[in-house]
Amino acid sequence: MRHPLTNALWLTALLAGIASGASSAGLSPTAQEMFTESMTWMDWHYDSKAGYLYDFSASAALRYETRSSAWYALGLLARNSGNDVAEAEKIITNIISGQYKVPSEEWYGDYQKYPQEPYVGSAKYPAKRYSSWDPNWRGFIGTTLILAIEEYSDLLSDNTQGLMLESLYNCSVGDSYRFGSLAPEGDNLWPSYSNPAIMRAFISGWTGRRMQDSNMTKAGEKYAQEILDLFNEFDTLSEFNSGTYTGVSLFGLHLWSKYLPKDSIMAKNGPRMIEETWKVIGELWHPGLRNMAGPWDRSYGYDMNRYLSLMSLWLWPLIGKENSGLIASPQVMSHKADYAWAPVLAVLVDDHKKFIPKNILNSLGKFTGEHKYVTSARYPPYDNVPRNFTFWVMEKMTIGAESYDQIRLGGATGPDSFTPVVVQWDTGDEISWISLYPTEKAMRAKVYHNKLVMTYPKGNDKSEFQLIVGTFNKKPNISGWGDLQGLRVKVSGNVDKKYDLVFGGANGGGTETINDFENWRFIYKMPNGFKGVPELALEFELI
Repeated sequence: MRHPLTNALWLTALLAGIASGASSAGLSPTAQEMFTESMTWMDWHYDSKAGYLYDFSASAALRYETRSSAWYALGLLARNSGNDVAEAEKIITNIISGQYKVPSEEWYGDYQKYPQEPYVGSAKYPAKRYSSWDPNWRGFIGTTLILAIEEYSDLLSDNTQGLMLESLYNCSVGDSYRFGSLAPEGDNLWPSYSNPAIMRAFISGWTGRRMQDSNMTKAGEKYAQEILDLFNEFDTLSEFNSGTYTGVSLFGLHLWSKYLPKDSIMAKNGPRMIEETWKVIGELWHPGLRNMAGPWDRSYGYDMNRYLSLMSLWLWPLIGKENSGLIASPQVMSHKADYAWAPVLAVLVDDHKKFIPKNILNSLGKFTGEHKYVTSARYPPYDNVPRNFTFWVMEKMTIGAESYDQIRLGGATGPDSFTPVVVQWDTGDEISWISLYPTEKAMRAKVYHNKLVMTYPKGNDKSEFQLIVGTFNKKPNISGWGDLQGLRVKVSGNVDKKYDLVFGGANGGGTETINDFENWRFIYKMPNGFKGVPELALEFELI
């Protein structure tokens, strides 16, 4: 338990801030467009009497939601119209009042997921990580509070800022309880868990400096060094190529780069890490397909034109909404709750441009030619060896796969979001895909122009290759490979050529949807009595 901080220290911390007074009125036209449209959507969900946003889910029965309310509060400060500031302070005060304040509890310094919920860890409401409480919400909400102080302290009362600083101190102490563990009920915050690790380092480093707590400051620098050591191996994030979480990591790295002093390891390395990450994005973003080429370490879908990703929110102000993968009304897309990030990124994106290499920034909106890209990443302790990625990016198609050897199925994230093989193509009417659903802890992949070869080095006669294929608006019934729209597929290898075909539908079929996406599963098994290394090869021809 920490000792109460003196009033003098709180006053010193308050006076240490210099208000920049940022305003949404100064945003570029496309950033302003994203800001205004997303705030209008959130205005519809706001309950002024309660001082919270309603949960965006269609099945929440008018429950409120804390994290999105924090992002909305930042947007209100940026808009600063009418009673926006008063409502923002109301929301912030509510969120802080729901922060857990018992130092002996693992969720100390975290925030309620919604104000109506029972107390976490009480007799009838057991504590379950990522369910009844989410340790990553310290990072999401804490970074938002800091951003509010840094950009809008001239709008916030001293009392509100004092509450925010105390909350951030508790948040940082609580986050220090976290460490990676392979135990069944253990936490998973390793330095390789890029997005929350980056946010934790920033909050600890920023708060330690503001509150003159050298141990907290040193902890933030230590967390950052561990992240940096991994990044420097291949100039890639350990949580590699995620439509959602690359976007969160860029957010955190922007905070490293802008809001910490020059002597911080974060300020020194954040800009380079952003630059290297955008170099990868420049290789993998396909402006014609409006998708990041796969494979993806952690995905919430197979087509960025149908689920809302943070990378699309970064891209909207950079290349235009119509080119970013978002539809006219993003709030109806799958994973729509992340639309609440839009005001936060809108406030940052114009300044963020200076970290993006000019050649990358200028090429995001147009296809610059067919190319092959090879890189690696490592996510300890789940990777026994680095994951090696190969991508072919073509005008109407992308083919990508990774070779890996992991300690458990699906690595750090599990098989529903770990997507080690991805083929995407333009059917002429829509974007479709073929993906491999992980069923083995290790795979070797070779990617050629229009060809993909997958082998299971630790496989046996029980191995399966489960290929997930998208649905087609003009061909709802599929009986085999010949029914795919716009693509001819030739299958070879030592698998049994007779495959099982199963539909994963929202309302039935032989299996379920994956991250909301209906799909067809082509399942290849090994022949009876098989001995050797299972192999499946796919050749592709656009038609």
